[in-house]
Amino acid sequence: MKRKISIYFLVVILMFQFTTLTFAKETVSNSASSAIVMDVKSGRILYQKNIYEKKPMASTTKIMTALLGIEKSKLDKEVKISKKAVGVEGSSIYLGYDEKVKMKDLLYGLMLRSGNDSATAIAIELAGSVEKFAQLMNQRAKEIGAKNTNFVNPHGLHDENHYTTAYDLALISREALRNKDFKEIVKTKLWIADREGYKHFYNKNKTLSQYEGGDGVKTGYTKASGRCLVTSATRGGMQLVCVVLNDYNWFEDSYRLLDDAFNRYEPFCMMKKDGVIQTASVENGKKKNTKIVGKEDVILPLTKEEQKKIMMILKVNEKIQAPIKRGQKIGKARIYLNNQLIYTTDLVFREDIECKNIKDKILDYFSNSNQF
Repeated sequence: MKRKISIYFLVVILMFQFTTLTFAKETVSNSASSAIVMDVKSGRILYQKNIYEKKPMASTTKIMTALLGIEKSKLDKEVKISKKAVGVEGSSIYLGYDEKVKMKDLLYGLMLRSGNDSATAIAIELAGSVEKFAQLMNQRAKEIGAKNTNFVNPHGLHDENHYTTAYDLALISREALRNKDFKEIVKTKLWIADREGYKHFYNKNKTLSQYEGGDGVKTGYTKASGRCLVTSATRGGMQLVCVVLNDYNWFEDSYRLLDDAFNRYEPFCMMKKDGVIQTASVENGKKKNTKIVGKEDVILPLTKEEQKKIMMILKVNEKIQAPIKRGQKIGKARIYLNNQLIYTTDLVFREDIECKNIKDKILDYFSNSNQF
């Protein structure tokens, strides 16, 4: 029998030490009850403080509401506002009963002005009620890996059963920031809605103007939760997300945490999209060989010392049969640091290769015959 799978080991740098990954914990003083800094690309934790403690999250709840709004509705869809979405307690974009508002405008009102009425309108539009929408929120949270989170509403008004952890909220924010529409919304400083009356939505998140590379995400506050903030920033192709919960010094602490991470870690390119990884032979194809390439840019946050210890292992199919298609998956690259898996990505074919036809096989036959 032919072996279908073989493993090829590509050692990027030979120094590979069997130690445990260490993350910064208290290197930066801050007043947050819980805090985390996470790399958006890889999910690697760069700072942590009480990241698994369950806490109320206030309006940072709306990150999940916005993600579901984008995933489950067309942005240009008109939403008819119900009575239950009018006059909701707290921040508002002043929706009117029976008013028709595009989903896009509701999302901008949700994330820039923190409209609780907008959150309620989105929930009712997508699920029929706040309660049913909370079920969707919890289902999506579990899919993302946020196992210690429970939503009971789409806006974050206090409820004893409405909570998250810094780690879970970072996971949810990371998932949202990988969505191009969400990413565009939260980095917008001003949005003019297509409606009468209150339509100029200025972003409450000072990160966009105060912090170099700041591009998100959401503020939140209730008396029970204290000040909660999710910030994101991108420098040198590396995007980080920072979560602080119950932090009276929320913006300043977030900036210090992000500064520390950007100073200690550098964006290290492990793989370029369409960059050639290796050559593979093709059976029964019009071409005998093809290139295996990376599916995406893989840029990881690493310290200078860690860059000396990184290793990549490739696992690809040994026997490749035509036909093949450009972008078709052929294997995986697994990246390890100190014997710990930190990232996995797909390897793909760079080109289309068709099967040999009868004419090709006849030419091959005579070509091989002439060699004797």
